[in-house]
Amino acid sequence: MSIVLLILGIVLIVSGVAALLRRQLLWGVVLLVVGVLLTPSGYIAGL
Repeated sequence: MSIVLLILGIVLIVSGVAALLRRQLLWGVVLLVVGVLLTPSGYIAGL
């Protein structure tokens, strides 16, 4: 189950960065926050 959350979190983080690059600030921040919250903290320690 943690692998699924990891993949989903990474997809959301990448989508958030892409939204920020397209100047969609609100969606970018929301996607980044949700992606970081879904990603298990043991896998991505840098965030």
